[in-house]
Amino acid sequence: MRILLAVDGSKPSLKAVKCLIEHAGWYREYPAVDLVFVHLPVPKLPRMNMVVAASQVRRYYDREGKAALSKARKLLDAKGVQYAVHIFVGPIAQSIVRHARIARCDLIMMGTRGMTATSNLLFGSTANKVVHISPVPVLLAK
Repeated sequence: MRILLAVDGSKPSLKAVKCLIEHAGWYREYPAVDLVFVHLPVPKLPRMNMVVAASQVRRYYDREGKAALSKARKLLDAKGVQYAVHIFVGPIAQSIVRHARIARCDLIMMGTRGMTATSNLLFGSTANKVVHISPVPVLLAK
């Protein structure tokens, strides 16, 4: 079994990590885990490339991704769960679903922010978007 574990460094996303760890023993073999962080693109301003090099922006994405994944990695390492790290830049929900399809994941696991129905209606949520656009089953940890 291959599981995409989407993490953003928040407490709800760490609950998804803990949920995966708690239930990993249910499988005949430990699942293969793709630990995924998606960063929204930095807005491109006119002549931005004259001030900031593309390599600097890439380093920024990598640094932010590693920081967001650090707690999840510590939890997984402590329990001996093997994983592959992926840091993407793009629209969050679409990037998660795209990787799940390309990597042939059997399940997407992620946390929810626990927004009220009103705020969810006004702003939407990444988890809600993933559930609606994903052909892969999604498990939300709250």
